[in-house]
Amino acid sequence: MTSPTSRAQSGWKHDSPPDRAWKGRPGRTRAAIAAEQDRAAGGRHRRSVDLGEGRFARASVELKVLPDTRRIRAYLRWSDGGKSPARYLGQVEHKTRAANLAEGWKMAWEKGLLTEEPPAEDSWASSPSVRAVMRANRGKDTRPELRLRSLLHKRGLRYRVASRPLPELRRTADLIFSKPKVAVFVDGCFWHGCPEHLRKSHKNAEFWRGKIEGTQNRDAETDRLLREAGWTVVRVWEHEDPDAAAARVISVVRGSLINRDEPE
Repeated sequence: MTSPTSRAQSGWKHDSPPDRAWKGRPGRTRAAIAAEQDRAAGGRHRRSVDLGEGRFARASVELKVLPDTRRIRAYLRWSDGGKSPARYLGQVEHKTRAANLAEGWKMAWEKGLLTEEPPAEDSWASSPSVRAVMRANRGKDTRPELRLRSLLHKRGLRYRVASRPLPELRRTADLIFSKPKVAVFVDGCFWHGCPEHLRKSHKNAEFWRGKIEGTQNRDAETDRLLREAGWTVVRVWEHEDPDAAAARVISVVRGSLINRDEPE
């Protein structure tokens, strides 16, 4: 029986591989490109090249098709002092870009080109994997936020991003709908203590429990203060289905608009 790889090889003998096997979608943001590489590598902490003397660079796998061979070749690229070194990893033959990127990262590890960058001496993270989780669950413009914003915008809703509902209160919402006074927070599973996906740390367990409980207490206080000021708060977990989350936000925003337009 012919294997999928063999079929791909024979199918590419006279034609170039299909775009879906190696090309990225046009118009992607930097965040989307980085997230794709992170997934393929098995985490951001697995994308480091040791430059020596305590310096590290974040690498990426690049896929190219050479016209003369009609084969997909994988390269590891990184930046070092204004230069962009590249190492040829090998030929990849899967039918999807995601699978070929993952194969490229596997080759890079097998060739000894990568390392897990250690945490900084003053870092709270006990391992590179913990530090990667921390980085993925903080900051703005996360993948769940961008997806939710895109869906809401397509449905005709307009909003402010990363703003304070109450200027005097140092609490920033991910999305603000000013007229209906709706504040939306997209909460990361790690920092906000998701009951479904939080993986408890076995190292420094007491410390991390205190940090997460502190975040949860702050969330509860934020919700209370905003509601007392007449705002409606919507919290979305990062793991929620984007379409379902968008539908929930739309329902709350439109409901709030109707209630505010009704005569007292």
